[in-house]
Amino acid sequence: MKSKTCRSKHSDMLEVMGYTTWGCIDLVSASTAQLKKRYGFIYVDRHDDGSGTLERYKKKSFDWYKEVIATNGKSLKG
Repeated sequence: MKSKTCRSKHSDMLEVMGYTTWGCIDLVSASTAQLKKRYGFIYVDRHDDGSGTLERYKKKSFDWYKEVIATNGKSLKG
């Protein structure tokens, strides 16, 4: 995969060699123990009050990231 460059507040240009994700499933906030913001590719049925079934469901981003991996990033527009 070709390297790309991006702007940063710390430097004019940085070479980008790859991408990584925060996590694959929804995360509990370390500071507040809340699930208001969901960052993963897989939705976890759990609410801030502890209720929920804990079942997991794929989000739209799951298939998007699967395609990014399968094409080694060639599916990214840019």
